[in-house]
Amino acid sequence: MSLLITNVGELVTNDRTLGDNSQLGLLTDAALVITDGKVAWVGAADKAPDADERLDAAGRAAIPGFVDSHTHLVFGGDRAAEFAARMAGEPYTGGGIRTTVAATRAATDETLRASVGRLRREALRQGTTTIEIKSGYGLTVADETRSLRLAGEVTTETTFLGAHVVPAEFADRPDDYVAEVCGPMLTAAAAYSKWVDVFCERGAFDVEQARAVLTAGMAAGLLPRVHANQLAAGGGVRLAVEVGAASADHCTHLSRADVDALAASSTVATLLPGAEFSTRSPYPPARRLLNAGATVALASDCNPGSSYTSSMPFCVALAVREMRLTPAEALWAATAGGAKALRRDDVGHLGVGARADVALLDAPSYLHLAYRPGVPLITSVLHDGVPS
Repeated sequence: MSLLITNVGELVTNDRTLGDNSQLGLLTDAALVITDGKVAWVGAADKAPDADERLDAAGRAAIPGFVDSHTHLVFGGDRAAEFAARMAGEPYTGGGIRTTVAATRAATDETLRASVGRLRREALRQGTTTIEIKSGYGLTVADETRSLRLAGEVTTETTFLGAHVVPAEFADRPDDYVAEVCGPMLTAAAAYSKWVDVFCERGAFDVEQARAVLTAGMAAGLLPRVHANQLAAGGGVRLAVEVGAASADHCTHLSRADVDALAASSTVATLLPGAEFSTRSPYPPARRLLNAGATVALASDCNPGSSYTSSMPFCVALAVREMRLTPAEALWAATAGGAKALRRDDVGHLGVGARADVALLDAPSYLHLAYRPGVPLITSVLHDGVPS
């Protein structure tokens, strides 16, 4: 069956060969045809071919589905009390991760599956059609494997993050824990993972430990990505570039050398403004990155401790207001940028051949995503051409 979406007031294609030749490839009074879950035709509404079914967008704007390339959806419990303490003045150190580890280990498969499903549906309602999910709250062979197995039930973009923090039982033996991650944990987790990640940060893993984890993961066939430079300046970003990681995520504290390294590489700087919002931390230097020529993505970092939001529209609004991205740059980063961070060319745009992941806005333009923050503008979502 084919579907014609017509009477689209403004269509964001993220394809420079279409529309106004801008970064967003904007078309007005547009239409697109979907066949077998893919975009088969894009153009002016008055030139659209026939299709088996028809959806009238009634002048609404349409955008590619958001690509959320950094989340931690498999967890037990919450950390609302920790959030309240931060709002009262306590600094964020990352130490609360161990609280979630304990709750996740204690949770049943059914509890975790229900939580992952709820959050995935919540994200989809807000326009997120492609999502990455990390492990990292189990930190044992069995619990990391379980987390990845459950994540794999809702996405193909699964990331082994056994090197999130050193668990309490290895507190005095961090190198022994790295050996555990690189050995039996990786062996068990690799079958359920596409990516390997590491939290290269003070209080977590230093550069040499992180390099060991990434090297082992790559040898097992996983692709690298890195939590880098969130809490302080350090070597995480340059390690990500060194190993050819798809993305360096957070990038809150960057030196000039870090920015130059990202700009000269294919490693995407994935910025997570929900984390800065929720921890009252400085926002990443997005303008410096863009002005240097680095590729920037936006992601939610949905997790129970430092960014408990699944809303990519909220992250777009934060990026515009707090990190000085233009509305066009922010939307591109949340769609095409996220696709680059996952090394995907089938999502994040609406050119011919792309997956038919479309979000319709209850607004005439994508500008309203930042112009009307907090308003639920996503009125309907098509995922692989199917209404969700």
